[in-house]
This record gives sequence, structure tokens and C-alpha cells, in this order.
Amino acid sequence: MPVPSRNITENDLYLFREGTHERLGEVLGSHLTVEGTRFAVWAPRARAVSVVGSFNEWQQNGAALSAAGAGIWQGTVAGVRKGTHYKFRIETEDGRVIEKADPFAFLQEQPPGNASIVWDLEYHWNDQAWMESRRAANSLNAPIAIYEVHLGSWRKPADGFPNYAGIAAELVPYVKEMGFTHVELLPVMEHPFYGSWGYQTTGYFAPTSRYGEPQDFMRLIDELHGNGIGVILDWVPSHFPTDPHGPGNFDGGHEFEPADPRRGVHPDWNSFIFDYGKGEVRSFLLSSALFWLEKYHADGLRVDAVASMLYLDYSRKPGEWIPNEYGSRENLDAIGFLRRLNEDVYRNHPDVQTIAEESTAWPMVSRPTYIGGLGFGFKWDMGWMHDTLQYMEQDPYFRKYHHHELTFRMIYAFNENFILPLSHDEVVYGKRSLLAKMPGDDWQKFANLRLLFAYMYAQPGKKLLFMGDEFGQWNEWNHETSLDWQLLKEENHSALRLLVGDLNRLYREEQALRQGEQTPASFEWIDVHDAEKNVLSFLRKGMGERQRIAVICNFSPVPRANYRIGLPEKGFWRELLNTDAKIYGGSGRGNFGGVDTAPVPSHGRRYSVTVDLPPLAAVYFRLEPQPG
Repeated sequence: MPVPSRNITENDLYLFREGTHERLGEVLGSHLTVEGTRFAVWAPRARAVSVVGSFNEWQQNGAALSAAGAGIWQGTVAGVRKGTHYKFRIETEDGRVIEKADPFAFLQEQPPGNASIVWDLEYHWNDQAWMESRRAANSLNAPIAIYEVHLGSWRKPADGFPNYAGIAAELVPYVKEMGFTHVELLPVMEHPFYGSWGYQTTGYFAPTSRYGEPQDFMRLIDELHGNGIGVILDWVPSHFPTDPHGPGNFDGGHEFEPADPRRGVHPDWNSFIFDYGKGEVRSFLLSSALFWLEKYHADGLRVDAVASMLYLDYSRKPGEWIPNEYGSRENLDAIGFLRRLNEDVYRNHPDVQTIAEESTAWPMVSRPTYIGGLGFGFKWDMGWMHDTLQYMEQDPYFRKYHHHELTFRMIYAFNENFILPLSHDEVVYGKRSLLAKMPGDDWQKFANLRLLFAYMYAQPGKKLLFMGDEFGQWNEWNHETSLDWQLLKEENHSALRLLVGDLNRLYREEQALRQGEQTPASFEWIDVHDAEKNVLSFLRKGMGERQRIAVICNFSPVPRANYRIGLPEKGFWRELLNTDAKIYGGSGRGNFGGVDTAPVPSHGRRYSVTVDLPPLAAVYFRLEPQPG
């Protein structure tokens, strides 16, 4: 269905100013009508506003708009049809004339061009079955294994960009084969600088035209949904670029950003920060968030750089920031906006999820607003990522001195609804790829990476893996080139990919690995203290008494024969997964399918088993049902 086009009402103006309008895309921007196209733009400081474009050969005397109240200018231009390029020509208070792209445009010219394009969003969706059932797939109790993708470089042609249709033809069957439940797309919203990966957004209502038209992007999502795969979109309300055609200094004044650079300019990215204290800006951002959920059927929004929004002194030295009204560093306006965002999203779409990339210890990020939380559904566990990778990069000889980096997480693991991210941020800017981070020779590097993945999937929390990690890229991710798919011709890389697929399958099938994983009842240490041998062992527990999986991780290159662990239940524990199996590129050490308990107390339990623990490997054992 196309976005409805209608005239601006007094109620629209009231909600817009109040900061609670959720669907500004219906009244601002460009909308096709019988006569032509209706244009509307917010430019409260402008003396005059007109539309110029390909319809009048970009002549300065464009079609004049008239004031509609609340700083909005609107008018209908006869004969302007779909595909017309245009900009708003704004006369500022001080007499200057500037041209701006439409912040509400559904389509933008492909960079380096920056004109807006009149477009509609008519599309016949075929994902009704998914939309009616997705609540279960997106729930806290569902297995959620996310494949993070940058569309431009997943399979990038030698020159130019891939298109949405071509991406769909290859990405959809690949994700389905690998067993991921969701894809998360680095920002597809239009961005002038390709090297920003989409995180410097100017088109908050426009998917990038680099890969095709809006309907092409809808079709990609439609096909993912048709194959049972959810779609999470990265969304960036934390900052926006300073490009002259963008929202910054929009009408010659600071409408979207605070005027004071101590609040309005982000030092890390040299970009503008949204003015969350202004109702019109909050309405703009709320409308953008709901737009992607409603018009593009997104199943979730991952909100980028939340920490930078929460703190007024984020990345600032003393004297470079302005305290809030209480003299403190919390950004009260941003906090209020985030809470309102989550309330609006879940009120309108209780079957989706919002996800916070929040890198500090801010409390209750993924807890409801009515108890003081920010209201997100999930939070990335950046602490787990940092500590685990720091541990894994250590030579195994020194790992015993870093044992706490693995065990510390369980102190806070259930304070939030966590996603465990091994994201794009960990394989760029000289950090090396995951495989290259691992210590040792090539065999040990692959063994370490297999161990890391199995350890991640055994931990409570949802999973996220960046593209290319699943088959062991040697090179850092480069957005200008395709992933190194030729590596799959080599046995070690294809074996690693097989392991990731099997981990996804186990995660989806085994209730002990996913049921209630946001609660302490899902986890129990067996032995947390064996730092000397670099071994960790723990239980993952489902709701049923016999839904138990014992996980033993040997972070040492030394195999451990006859390694004893205590277990809570008598019986046969089948070897469910062994990352040292030959099919995964390992040495093939194992336990002949499983082990029987003996009445030998260990680790405070009545029964125990002795296992052959392979080097640099994780082994899962599942308690088998006893014959009735």
C-alpha cells in the first residue's frame, strides 16, 4: 500500500510540536496526487520556500509553497510525476538562498547526486503468514541467531554495486541453509558517504538507491520473510552528517540540531547531534522508526550508538559539554526520547524488537519504562565481546592468568536481555579478522575460532555473527570488496562454516540451549575454578528436569584424557557436539558417542563422568532420556 497522502490538519500540527506525531511521512515530504505532487516541508525560519527540480529544469523561480502553520510550508505542483528529481529552495532569515534535499523523501538520487525523487511505496506483500506468526520468532524465548550483513559487500561485483534482486537471489538461500533466524542489515537508509557503511544517514525515509528502488528492497525483505527469516534494520538516531544538502542548518538555522556545538556536534564523528528536546525533531525520529516497521515490514530496529545519546559528556573533555538542569551529565532529553520511542514501537507493534547498542553499564536498558528502564527489548553485551576476545587473543600459556575474563560475565548475565555480538566493529580498523586474532599456527587458529563459536552458542543470550566470520575470513572486512568466498574451496574454511551451521541447528532444536535463556535458571556452573588447565564447564538447562546439556571448554592446546566433571543426573550423556571432530577440521579426539555416569561424587554432585577432552575444543553432552 502507498503511504497515504493527506492535507495537514490542526491535530497534525499539535502532535508535531508536542513531539508525539508518529506518522509524519503521511503529511510531510512529497506525495503523488491526481493533479501532480503535493510537497510539504518544515522550515520555521524561512522567509520563503519553493520547489525546484527536473520539472522546471532547476530554474530558481520554482513552484512556491505557502505557510501552513508550525513552520510547515506546503503546496501542490501540477504535472510533477513519479521519478521527478527535486529539492527545496529556501530563502533564509538573513537573505541567503540554499537548496536542501527532502528529509522525508522516499527515494534519493544515487550519490554523489543528492536530489530527492518523487516516488510511491506501492507494493503487494506476500508475507502475511510470516507477519501473523512472527511474534513467536521474535520473542525472548525464541532462538535468535543473527547474521549481520553489509548489503554492498556481501557479494560485491567487480565494479559498481549489487542490486537488491541479485542480493536476494543469493543471500536468502544462504541464510536459510546456514540456519540463521534473522539477518541484521547495516543501515540501508540513504547516506552520502559509502565509507560510513550507512551510519552517517541523511535519508531517514529512503533506502539507499545504490542497490535499487524502494520496491526492490521490499521484495528482498518479502523473500526473507517467505523463507522464515526475520529482518532487523540498523537505525541511527544518534547523529547525522554535516553534508550541505542534509538536515543540518536546514533553513539557515539549527532546526534538527542544537545550536551550541557543545551539544550539537559529535566529536567522534564530526557530525550533528539531534535536538531531542525539540518536539518536532522527536516527531521526525519517531515517524522514521515506525515507517521502517510499517512500510518495510522490518521485524526489529537495532539502535546505534545509544551510549553517545545518554551522556552529555560522551567523548568530551571537561569544559566541552554543558551539564543538564541538575548539574549532571545525563542527557535527559535523549533519555526521554528513547523511552518514548520504545513505548511507541511496542504499543504499535508488540511482535517486533528494539535492540540497543549500549557500551556502558547504564542500568535497565532492556527493562520496561514503567519500572524506570529505557524500554528496549535487547541490549548488545559489549562487555562479553570485549572480555572474551581479549581472552581468546592470549597465548594459551598465559590464559590461566585471564580466567576471570570468561567467568565475570555470569555476575551480570541476567541483568539485561542480552545479545552476544561478534559484529562488524570487531573486524575493521586494524583489529584483524576473528580468525587472524587467534593465537598459534593455522591449525590452532581454526581450533580456537571453532572453540569461540561453540562457547558463544553455549552461553545464555541471543547470538550475532558478522558476515564472513562463519567461514573464517583471513582479511579484515573491506566494504569496497566482496567477501573472500573463494576460501570455501579450502577444507578448513568449509569445515568451519559447517560447524556454524550445526551450531545454529542445535540452538534451534535443543531447548536446553534456548529455553528461558534470559533467566538464571538456564545456567549452572559445574567447575568455574580450573584456570590452571584453562577449562570451563557448565550446564545449560531447559524447563524440563532432564533437559540438560553439559558444556566443557578446553582453552588449552593440551588434550585432557580422563577429565572428570560432576553431573546432576545419573544416566547416559550423549556427545552432542565436538568441535574437534574431523568434519570440522579437528584432530578427531572424542568420546565414542557419549559417556555413562559413575557413582563417584565430584564438584558437589553425586555422579560424574570422565571424558576425553580434545585440545582447543568445546564438547557438548546431552542427558539422554531413560527408557520408560
